[in-house]
Order: sequence, then structure tokens, then C-alpha cells
Amino acid sequence: MPARLLCFTLLLIAFSPCLAESPIPVQVERSTAGAKLTRGGEPYALHGAGGQTELDLLKSLGGNSIRTWGADNLGPLLDQAHARGMTVCVGMWLGHERSGFDYSNEAAVVAQLEVCLEVVQKYKSHPAVLLWGIGNEIEGEGTNPAVWYAVEHIAREIKRIDPGHPTMTVIAELGDHKVESLHRFCPSIDIVGINSYGGIATVAERYRKAGGTKPYIVTEFGARGPWESEKTEWGAPIEPTSTAKAEHYAEGYRRAVAGDSLCLGSYAFLWGHKQETTATWFGMLLPDGSRLAAADTMSEFWTGKPVANRCPEIVSLDMPGAGKVKPGAKLIATAVVEDPEQDPLKFDWILRSDRVVVANGNDAQSAESELANTVVANGESAEVTMPSGGGGYRLFLYVRDGQGGAAVANVPLYVDAPIEKVAATKPKLPLVVYSDDMTFEPYAASGYMGNHGAIKQQLDCEENPHAGATCLRAEYTAGDQWGGVVWQSPPSDWQGEQPGGYDLSAASALEFWARGAKGGERVTFLCGLNTTDGAYHDSGKTELANFELTTEWQLYRIPLESLDRTRLKNGFGWTTAGQGGEVVFYLDDVRFVE
Repeated sequence: MPARLLCFTLLLIAFSPCLAESPIPVQVERSTAGAKLTRGGEPYALHGAGGQTELDLLKSLGGNSIRTWGADNLGPLLDQAHARGMTVCVGMWLGHERSGFDYSNEAAVVAQLEVCLEVVQKYKSHPAVLLWGIGNEIEGEGTNPAVWYAVEHIAREIKRIDPGHPTMTVIAELGDHKVESLHRFCPSIDIVGINSYGGIATVAERYRKAGGTKPYIVTEFGARGPWESEKTEWGAPIEPTSTAKAEHYAEGYRRAVAGDSLCLGSYAFLWGHKQETTATWFGMLLPDGSRLAAADTMSEFWTGKPVANRCPEIVSLDMPGAGKVKPGAKLIATAVVEDPEQDPLKFDWILRSDRVVVANGNDAQSAESELANTVVANGESAEVTMPSGGGGYRLFLYVRDGQGGAAVANVPLYVDAPIEKVAATKPKLPLVVYSDDMTFEPYAASGYMGNHGAIKQQLDCEENPHAGATCLRAEYTAGDQWGGVVWQSPPSDWQGEQPGGYDLSAASALEFWARGAKGGERVTFLCGLNTTDGAYHDSGKTELANFELTTEWQLYRIPLESLDRTRLKNGFGWTTAGQGGEVVFYLDDVRFVE
């Protein structure tokens, strides 16, 4: 080998974790004593969390594995995990019948299979791969054999091409038929993943009673979910404090994970934060990276000792008169907070709107708006002046100890008055809808239209991007009918029932770059969609109809000057009709500009 080529090869290996290491085989071993995971021939104690942020913090607390729900941006994530000595349960997102996926549509099912196998082929040799997670809560009630057949087909093909990593599918709780059907129809599934919240303490017992014999992993657990919690008279779920949630984590882990011989470990939910019913219901961290008590609890189980500086504890949060109140009503909230190390504490009080929606975790949900000038705070107490607009609200208390620990609680409130329409936010321009350099996601690519099963989108495609490292690859695999995707705010609000969208009156155009895979692809690009339904519909809509793409990147511009842009909920989208074969095209740098 020439010296120059040898030098290049050594450099490539040195800086590419995927190439520098060999795959580490992972096995599920059974014995009369139960089951265990081995990795590289050694027992592997799975101390996991669901999420992919703050990996250094997770590692420092004793975590050694993360779980994903899909394979977007998987390569860099695997590298990051491997660099820290951690593993990844690689999730593969499968279609849900409740969202329109048809498991009797052979073409759609095969296309889904092919996407999964592409992921496995690409990453099976990466040393950070622990196992393959095939779908998340796709089973519904568990009574449709077609769903289980699709899971089995994927698992069987994965085991054929990668016998070195176990297969798992994840179900929502145990249900009446799920465990029996999974064992009957999916022999190629090695591990049952179980998501359980309110019922976590009895999962082990109930799993066996349902006929479960395969090893299992608790793939999600945490606070009791909003769907199973006590509610106010207007239907708002009452959220436990972060202190109370930690106790629920501890009980669940102790009884369903640490104390059961069939359990291989767990992934606590959620390592990070998300808006789901509220801004704080499920996250183990705050947006600034502060730990909540659930993180401390899991660390003590993983390491066998408490963290050096523990999170503050909210003993109580009282608000006399809370409930249904009149506009302008003044209420006093008082908290009792303790800190184990007597650290000085910082208190932040925030009033947010509350749509009183018990969200499904598989659907994205936009953040609730904060209401300025409504709270006068004084340490552990605050006076709230209720807004004039009717509907639900929540008063949040955030407590931080200055040492990386925090606590949070909230009180649901309701103003008994007509609902006032919330104005759309005016963003700073340019507003980026899609690109490599996005700092936040104003619109979500959540609106699949037409023939759902024939639509595939890859948000991190590396095939000749216009700018940066990646672009978006869109594919419509059917030769007939039509399909498309729209970027929405909030996600999936087809009927215009929820506040959201953006006031883009200052934007003169929506610009984006596009190219076809072969040239000649005809695609319609749109801005705005629903201009009639609901109080929060698009204020206007326009489109570039049936444009023919070339193989070269072209800049496209949708003029907006004549459009009412005071609320654009469906910011950008594309549609295409069947053209006798698959249609593949690429998008990059989608943004609203002045």
C-alpha cells in the first residue's frame, strides 16, 4: 500500500468510531434463574434512559444506555454514545393505525420493512448498538394479526442479516390480548418492551399472568400519566410535584425492574424535557439541563449511592381559591420547599395557558404560551392576577439550588369567561422551517396527507445537500393516487382548534431549494392550507402548483406580499400525484425571509 494511502487510512480509522471498532455482540441468555443480557460475553446491567441529550450528565449519574424512537441522525448519536462508553437501543419508527397507517396495504408494509433493514445494514457493525427496537406502541388493542405479522417479518429479516443484536418490540402497557398475541405471532422477537406508568409496580406480576415468558425491558416508566391521574372539575389532569414523581419512579423500579428475574433492565422516561399535556409532566431535566428528583432517584439505583448534592424538595404548594375564578381575580400561592444541603434557592413563578388536552405521547404538541405581567413573586409565595380570557391556565413554580438541581410543581386554574383568541407570535426573520443550522423547530413535519403509506421522508439525507451536511429526501412510492406532507404549528392541528402558528406579516416570501432525483418530477409546494375550520385557522394560503424539478438545485420563491400572513399554522408543505412510478426529490434551506 502506498505510504500516502496508508496514512489516509489510519487517519480515517482514528477519527471514525464506526470504523475504528468492531461490533460488540449482544445476547439474551436464559437459565433456570431467569434471563440476562450479555455484551461482548460479559453480563450487561442495563441502566438506561429514553432520550439523547445531556449524555455526559447521564453518564456521570451512572446511566449507560439510551433509547431512541426513530433512526434520524443515528450515526452521530451512536458515535457520541460510544465515545462515552454507552450503548443505544436503536428505535425504528413504524406506522400507527390510529394515524392512518394501513397494515393491510402490502406496498406500505414492505416499504416500512425496507426502511428498517436499511438502518440495520448501515449500523449493525457500530459498537454502540445494543439492540433493535421495532416500533413503539403500534399495536393498538393488540387484536390485529396484520400488525404482529409486520413486526415478525421485520424481526426475522433483522436476525437474518444481524444475528449479533437482539430484537425487541414495545407495547403500551399489557392490555387484554397484547402479550398473548406477541408471543404467538412474533417468535423472532427476543425481548418484550413494556411502557408502563401508573401500573408499573405490578407489571412483573401481570406480565406473567398474561402468559409472558420472554424476557422484558421496561422501556418507559415514570410519573403516573395524565390519562390515569385525578382531574379538576373542568377536566385538567392534576400533575404531581417533581418530588412526588421521584417516589413513583423508585417504587416502579424497585418492583418491576430490580426485583424480577425476567427483567433485563429499563429506560426511564424522559431524559430531557418535552411538552406533553404540560411542559413538565414527563421530563427528568429542565430545558436548562437542571436535574429533577427523578434523575437523582435513578442515579442512586444505578450507582448504589445518593448523588453528592440532591435536588430541592417541594413539600407542598397551596393556593386558596384555586379552581374556576373570574377574570382579574387575585390569588396567592405559597410553597413549602426544603433543600437537603441547605443550599440557597431561587424561585421562578410562571403563568401559562393550558389547553386542557391529555396528549398522546406519540403525537407532537406545541408549548403553551406564557402570560407576562400576571405574577408578582416573592420567594416562596406569589400573587397571580388572572387574565381576562376564559379557559385553562397553570401556575408553575420552578425551584433551583444553584448546584444543578431543581424542583417543579404547578396548580391548574380556570377563568370562567368567554375564550379570547390568542394572537400568533411574531418571530424574528428569517424563520427557518428546515435546514442544518436550525436552533429550534417552529413547524413540525407532522401533517401526512393522501396515501400515507406511500410517503417516506428522511430529514438527515447526506446525498448531495445544497448546503451543510444534510438535506431532506422526500419519496412518494405509489404510481397512482396522491400524497404529501405539511409542516404544522402546533403539530396535527388539522381543525384549527389550538393556538399556534406565526404572524409572518413582515415576511415577503417563503424560499426553499429543491431538486429531483431524476428530473421531471412534478411537485406542488404550498404555504397555508386550512383557511376556514376552527378559531385558529390559516389566515391565508398560496402555492406553486405542479412545478417540474430538475436534477440541479434550484431556488424557489413563493411570494407572500398579497397574502394575509397574520397567522400561518401550516407553514410549508408539498404534494405530488402518482406519476406511474416512485417520485423522489430533495429539499433544503426552507425559510421565510423579509
